[in-house]
Amino acid sequence: MSAFNYFLILLGLLIVAGVVEVWRRNVQIWLPAYLKRGSRQEHSGTKHVLFCFVDHFEPRWGSPPYEAEQERVDRWLDAYPKMASQFRDADGNPPKHSFFYPEEEYRKEHLDKLAELCQEGFGEIEIHLHHHDDTETGLRAKLTSFVATLNKQHGLLPVNPQTGQPMFAFIHGNWALDNSAPDGSACGVNNELIVLRELGCYADFTLPSAPDPAQTRKINSIYYATDDPDRPKSHDSGTDVHVGGAAEGDLMIIQGPLALNWKQRKFGLMPKIETSEIRGGFEPSHDRVDLWIREAPIVQGRPDWLFVKIYTHGMQEKARETLLGEPIREMHAYLNSAYNDGDDYQLHYVTAREMYNLVKAAEAGCPGNPNEYRDYELPPPSLLQQ
Repeated sequence: MSAFNYFLILLGLLIVAGVVEVWRRNVQIWLPAYLKRGSRQEHSGTKHVLFCFVDHFEPRWGSPPYEAEQERVDRWLDAYPKMASQFRDADGNPPKHSFFYPEEEYRKEHLDKLAELCQEGFGEIEIHLHHHDDTETGLRAKLTSFVATLNKQHGLLPVNPQTGQPMFAFIHGNWALDNSAPDGSACGVNNELIVLRELGCYADFTLPSAPDPAQTRKINSIYYATDDPDRPKSHDSGTDVHVGGAAEGDLMIIQGPLALNWKQRKFGLMPKIETSEIRGGFEPSHDRVDLWIREAPIVQGRPDWLFVKIYTHGMQEKARETLLGEPIREMHAYLNSAYNDGDDYQLHYVTAREMYNLVKAAEAGCPGNPNEYRDYELPPPSLLQQ
C-alpha cells in the first residue's frame, strides 16, 4: 500500500473520530449558531467588562457526613476573603461570588455563614434547584417555601420596590430548565419558565450547559424566552435584549460564553469546547479569559458593555482548590492587567442581581459608567442594606 493510501486512511479515521466526538459532546445542537454568528459591533472607546461568577453551591454534594459539609463551607469562609481581598475592580470592589444555593439542601447554619461572607461585600445568594419527575404544583410548593425562607428568615433576597415581591435568580440543577432533558428526567415541568416568573424569578443563569443535551441552540446571548406549556425547552430560542426594548415573554435568560477554543486542542487537532466552567482540570488560563471576552454576550446596541458570566461547582473538591488557590488568583491578576487599564477596558465585578440590573439599564439606554446602575431596578437584599 502506498504512502498516499495510508494518508487517506488516516484522514478518514480522523474525520470519523471528529464526527463521533461532535455527537458525543452534543456539539451539533449549538454549532450551527456558532458558525453563523456575526462579528460583534465594534466600539472605539472604553469597553466595560461586567464579570459575574455564579456557583452551583452544593454543600451536601455526594451525600457526605455532616462534618464534611461544615468543613466545605468553613473552608470557603476562611479562604475566599483572603483570596478576593487581593484584587479590586475599577470601582474598588473585590471579586464577587453569586452562591446559588440548592433548595433541597437547605441548612440554616450553612446559609447563616454564607450571609456573613456576603455582608463583607463578597457576594450574594440566589436559588438553585434539583427536581425530578416533578409537577407544576410540586415546583410551586418548593420554590414558594424556599423564597419565603430566604427572605423572611435570612433577608437574603432583593424585594421588588414596586410590588413588594421577593425576587431571585435561578439555576436549574442537572441543566434541565423547562424540562429540557431529552428523556424528560431532572424536571418534568413544561411550563417552568411561567412558574419561575410568577414566583419572582428575574433571570435564569443556567446556561451554557454543553456538553449536556439540555444545551440550547441559541448561544452567547441575553434574551427573553416565551414559554410554550405544550412542549419542553421553550428557551431554545428567544428575543435578544436590545437598547430601546422592553421585557417580553416569560423570563430573561443570561448565558455565559460557549465557543471552540483553538488554542487548546484535543489530540493536538480538535479544538476544546469552552463552556465557561472553572474547576480542577479546567483552570482559567489566559487564553480562556481572552475567549470569554471575545464571545461575551451584549445587550444589542450597547457593544461597550460586555457581560461575562462563568460558573463552577464550588463545593466539589475537584473545583475548590482551583477556586480558592493559585489558579483563581492568576485569573484575577490577568483580568486586572489585561482588562482593567482604565483606557481600553474597565473591569467591574458584579453579582447576578447586579448583572441583571445592568442588562435592564443597558436596555433602557442609560449612559455612562455601569457602576452607576448596579441597583438600577432591584435593590440589594435587606441583610446587605444594614
